[in-house]
Amino acid sequence: MEIERESSEQKKLVLVFFGSPSKSGTTAKLLNEFLNPLKENMRIETVNAYERNIAPCIACNVCAGEERCSQPDFDGIDALIREADVIVVATPVYNLSLPAPLKAIADRTQRYFAARFSLGIRNPVKKHKQAAALITCGSKDCEGAEIIARQLKLMFSVMNTSLTGTAVWTGTDFEAGSETFETARNSARELALAIACEL
Repeated sequence: MEIERESSEQKKLVLVFFGSPSKSGTTAKLLNEFLNPLKENMRIETVNAYERNIAPCIACNVCAGEERCSQPDFDGIDALIREADVIVVATPVYNLSLPAPLKAIADRTQRYFAARFSLGIRNPVKKHKQAAALITCGSKDCEGAEIIARQLKLMFSVMNTSLTGTAVWTGTDFEAGSETFETARNSARELALAIACEL
């Protein structure tokens, strides 16, 4: 058992931020397609935004004076971010943006912006990471997915993280969604394999 534990700890860490209220819906389905090529050789930790119920940023500016957040509920997530080799954001589009519980997590990364620009720490997160965005849209267009990708790129810019790519499944509220799934699943798998090659 000791050998197995050591082997598990040596595996690269894939940190998933899951933003859907449904554990078996379209977002979960697309996430599974992405994770399938990685499960055997990597360790996967999932932060379910709806279960973690992280408080929103309150703009208290503590992080502008010290490298910490005044609200300790993010500390465990911060530790996972610093340890991770890959970050995956799997989310539906809500109102052209992230669902509120996941948006709260995104906003709490203000601590890294403050560390960079207020405290002058060039790399607040030391380990470089690859990232993927897996986005599902009830709509048949990609505007919401494009907005989310822009938000993530900004967030990752102070987290030493490169957004390698996105896989988008559109039209999930319509019958056409079953047709667009094949394209989305192929994109997700190819993205996972591309990231694995970079590690």
